[in-house]
Amino acid sequence: MKRRARPRIGITPDVSVSVTAKEPVTILQERYARAVELAGGVPLILPPLPSARTLRAMLDSLDGLVVSGGNFDIHPKFYGEKPIAALGQIKEDRTEFELGLIELALARDMPLLGICGGAQAINVALGGSLYQDIDAQRPQHIEHQRSELKDRGGHEVAIHEKTKLRKIVGKPVLEVNTTHHQAVKTPGKKLVVNATAEDGIVEGIESTAQRFVMGVQWHPEFLVHRDAAQRKIFAALVRACNANGR
Repeated sequence: MKRRARPRIGITPDVSVSVTAKEPVTILQERYARAVELAGGVPLILPPLPSARTLRAMLDSLDGLVVSGGNFDIHPKFYGEKPIAALGQIKEDRTEFELGLIELALARDMPLLGICGGAQAINVALGGSLYQDIDAQRPQHIEHQRSELKDRGGHEVAIHEKTKLRKIVGKPVLEVNTTHHQAVKTPGKKLVVNATAEDGIVEGIESTAQRFVMGVQWHPEFLVHRDAAQRKIFAALVRACNANGR
């Protein structure tokens, strides 16, 4: 196939129910698409359809994938645990859709970026587990739910040496926003931690088996217009897509 001038990057949306029409609707905040476009990619919203045949066809038309975040939790049955009382809203259809896409993307070595809940989904797809609620399971922690600062920052994270993320951002510390109550507990197969908060909570993961599979617990798409390091994350995804030679 002839290589495209700008890589096509699919973005998973959120799902909800229209109050007026009382039917499922697909939603994606514009900031995800803007960040991909700013980095040189062509963003495409992926309808959350569960058919394996459709998922494969979607990926056939893409060069890379972004798994977005959302205000919901992954059901712990997907990583072999029972729910605790502090577990939040569940969207099993979205989770099954995203896990299916991730598994197919991994099998193709397709460049993949997970953001917030998307990073958690990558971890679960590779056999890892999550803290269902940081307050309940890691009580000695800094505040990780500061949505009022999402477009500015919230706390610092240490970027680990000798990781792809460190090479991408080129600095040992980043100021990030923080809007989550869950986090990676046990990293999945061939995933390494590339960023942590000062309380030890995992803030980033990356694969040692694929060319570019990365998850960040924060929302870099909120910060691309004010922080060059955040832009570099999306630029690295686009470069990896271009390297596919499609």
